[in-house]
Amino acid sequence: MEVIFSAAIGELASRSISFLLDRYLKQRTAATTEEERLHSLQRLLLRLHVVVEEADDRLITNQAMLRQLSILKKEMYRGYYTLDVFSCRAHGEGKTKDHEVNYSFAPSMFNPAKRVCFCRGNSEGATQAELLEQVLGSIRNTIEDVGEFIMFLNRCPRLTRQPYNMYILLNKCMFGRQMEMEHIIHFLLQAETAPGAAGNPAVLPLIGPGKVGKSTLIEHVCDDERVRNHFFQILCFSGDDLKDASVETLKDGGRIKHQNRGMGGGRTLIIIELFLDIDKSEWKRLYSAARSCIGKGSKIIIMSRSDKIANFGTTVPLRLQFFTQEAYWYFFKVHAFGSTSAEDHPKLAAMAMEMARLMNGCFMAATIFSGLLKANFNPRFWSMALAFLRNMIQTNFSLYGEHFTDPWQMAEPVYLRRAKGTSSECLVMFGETCSAETGPEDPEMMSMQDLLFGSVRPRGKFKVHAWTSHLPPHYNYIVHCEIRRPHRMVIKTDRF
Repeated sequence: MEVIFSAAIGELASRSISFLLDRYLKQRTAATTEEERLHSLQRLLLRLHVVVEEADDRLITNQAMLRQLSILKKEMYRGYYTLDVFSCRAHGEGKTKDHEVNYSFAPSMFNPAKRVCFCRGNSEGATQAELLEQVLGSIRNTIEDVGEFIMFLNRCPRLTRQPYNMYILLNKCMFGRQMEMEHIIHFLLQAETAPGAAGNPAVLPLIGPGKVGKSTLIEHVCDDERVRNHFFQILCFSGDDLKDASVETLKDGGRIKHQNRGMGGGRTLIIIELFLDIDKSEWKRLYSAARSCIGKGSKIIIMSRSDKIANFGTTVPLRLQFFTQEAYWYFFKVHAFGSTSAEDHPKLAAMAMEMARLMNGCFMAATIFSGLLKANFNPRFWSMALAFLRNMIQTNFSLYGEHFTDPWQMAEPVYLRRAKGTSSECLVMFGETCSAETGPEDPEMMSMQDLLFGSVRPRGKFKVHAWTSHLPPHYNYIVHCEIRRPHRMVIKTDRF
């Protein structure tokens, strides 16, 4: 009996050792394979990045080439995003000083259209490996098909020399909208129709949700020398400027964005930004007034969140969508780290990825927070910023419940607590405006850093300088705020 028992124990021990050894070897092989794939991804991204940077240094007007460049950039953003997710997972396991960092980059609770790229958990290691192989295969195929693009790219004229550092370059160009910019510029510069024709002046509708970058895109278009040299003047109107619009309103009203005095009159570009819907009869009256007071070859761009303006155009409308999570992360990372390499600071990169997820694609939030992070390059401040963003999301979700959509849209008052505030106070943000008259030099204007992380204790209603546009006339974006006590933070019961 003892002999049988000893043999059984020996067999069990032998099988256990074999099982553990086999599992160890498989894990080691998998780790080695993953490391090799990541190195391959780095090499492919370097090749792809060279092509993209060379393309950004050229004036490309061909729409097909611009579409292919857009595909190249999407693959590059996706590749860097994948690389950063694996890097953060490898170097940031566990918790930071104050909070556990989430590397999953699951879809935001506010935007279900955003896809899952990676999931954590040992049971899903195969899925991560498959996704990594998928990204590698996609980038390989993209690079294989880029030969003809490079050949045609060499025939495109070179632009003026660009800054060496990418974060400086992104401050001077419209990130990720090159194809849309050239589409609008092509519309503006194309030959006009016959005088008096039904499509003269031509109208381009620009449609997209709030905070997607419609106004910023138009600012970049109007700053282009080709557009400035083509039109005698560029006039901007908002919805409020067009109430009871007449010929006199269009001649003398609105904001003159640019005037080419050397031309002495002629073509006019009218930009109309609508905040509310207008009916067909109002548009006909406005369009008729425009036709009678602007010269041959003039153009109109009308932009709105509503799809109804598509019927007002004389050409196919241009629709803007939010960037993919991969592109948004690339934008935020470059601005937050500046000339510093994110690879040298994996823990900060992990916190930055989580912040980018919570900001849900908002470029205003990315601009504000990247500026704060770059100016305070230390883990303690970055951890504080991450904690603030989490607290803001949780606070508003608990107040508004399922009706809470996105804090950056400011459709409802946004409640938050300052990093150095007291428990008896709550800060409320309830809208933003842009102005060319006030800025950070205004002694009465508080900065966003002082508001969120400073020791200043404001009272009542006040304004905060959020950021300043890098394009002339360098508009300052102002956020309207108020300090409230908890008993005033009452949400109607029909919201729950």
